[in-house]
Amino acid sequence: MIVYGSLVSPFVRKLLGFLGEKGIEFELKGVGIGDPDPGFRAASPLGKMPAMDDDGFLLADSSAIIQYVEAKHPEPALIPADPQERGRVIWWEEFGDTVFAACSGKMFFNRIVAPKFLGREGDLAAAVQAEGEELPKLLAYLESAIPASGFLVGDRLTLADLAVASPLMNLRHCGACIDPAVHPKISAWSEAILSRPSMAPWIAKEERLIARVLAS
Repeated sequence: MIVYGSLVSPFVRKLLGFLGEKGIEFELKGVGIGDPDPGFRAASPLGKMPAMDDDGFLLADSSAIIQYVEAKHPEPALIPADPQERGRVIWWEEFGDTVFAACSGKMFFNRIVAPKFLGREGDLAAAVQAEGEELPKLLAYLESAIPASGFLVGDRLTLADLAVASPLMNLRHCGACIDPAVHPKISAWSEAILSRPSMAPWIAKEERLIARVLAS
């Protein structure tokens, strides 16, 4: 399997963690925004990442790819069969992919991607607004919702944990780290998820990448 995407994308990060938890071997082929790579463009007609080539089967969008992989490789199950638990996992993925990633994306894109990767000014006012007005509400909700089990749904890792923890890395790159004194449950939960063997090596690589970019 070939995965097309960038290490710093929360959607790519979520997918890489999912594949790692499944024990699926894959090759990550790095692409950027609007990348003309023919394999990427064939798999992703809209030019959005991640995209996938699984022995000739092409597919784009992290959620679509994850549903495909879950159906093809059902064990270990990361999307529960129980109707209520499945519904909660789908909700948390939606929260992570849309609301949470959108908030972190305003900060990360305008403060890092635009100036450092695209060579143009970002909308710093939008980043400030996201950090000051949107983020506190989202973190307060997440802090209140993390159960004693240490997993968002049930008593084991699911797609929900990967989807919601992933955007936190983009916040970290912007210097908006989680304060354990203010959000102790998020701090402990996110550290446990992001340090899993499925995630940690990729995160180490992207941290080195961001350090080089910020130093340039």
